[in-house]
Amino acid sequence: MITLDDVTLTFPDGERRVTAVDHVSLTARPGVVTGITGPSGSGKSSLLAVAATLIRPDSGRVLIGGSAGSGGSHAGDGAVSGAVDAAVLSRDDATALRRERIGIVFQQSNLLPSLTAREQVLVMAHLGGGHRAAVTRARVDELLDAVGLSGHGDKRPAQLSGGQRQRVAIARALVHDPDVLLVDEPTSALDQERGAAIMDLIARLTHERGTATMLVTHDMVHRAVLDELVTIVDGRLTDGAPAGVAVRAA
Repeated sequence: MITLDDVTLTFPDGERRVTAVDHVSLTARPGVVTGITGPSGSGKSSLLAVAATLIRPDSGRVLIGGSAGSGGSHAGDGAVSGAVDAAVLSRDDATALRRERIGIVFQQSNLLPSLTAREQVLVMAHLGGGHRAAVTRARVDELLDAVGLSGHGDKRPAQLSGGQRQRVAIARALVHDPDVLLVDEPTSALDQERGAAIMDLIARLTHERGTATMLVTHDMVHRAVLDELVTIVDGRLTDGAPAGVAVRAA
């Protein structure tokens, strides 16, 4: 589980500061895909970066793991037992937490051109050290099969389609069985058919593995695969789909 509790993030802009995330409270529960939508510049990616421990917020808590009472996506009183507050960790400790408990899928697959699909996943495991260094080729092939790439393990990025490259990125993010999966606009570089297949894949893996998934998207054509949906406008959570968010019939 991941809970953002009253998180605020600002950036310097000359002599003043611009608020990118404004007192946001949000929980993604295990086995649930929580979608985050909003117009361009609304703070979606900034919110995800805070959740990923890539940026420390000005204030608020980023609670990874633990358990809380049942309820919707909006955090209640912030009471989460057994969780780690990533917002107060040192940079090294936050990096270690991210490697062990958080999987991240970016807009672009960011694969290394010289490595095969199998090697992309193995390298990520070995970089983490510890028990992850023992990840075997068989385990990686199981992951590639889970994302629909059985038989493609020896192919390099140039030999894969855009959708297949994104599937490799998803397998790479899941190699250490993270508690939390954070996904930023995974369909932005794909056509509608391939985008739908990627969204279906993320939803299926979330439900099967019990991962707490936060997924940023601007395109409501994929709304059906999101278990929960929140909207952010000018850094604040709001109700309803704002202007600038694409809503199309499937």
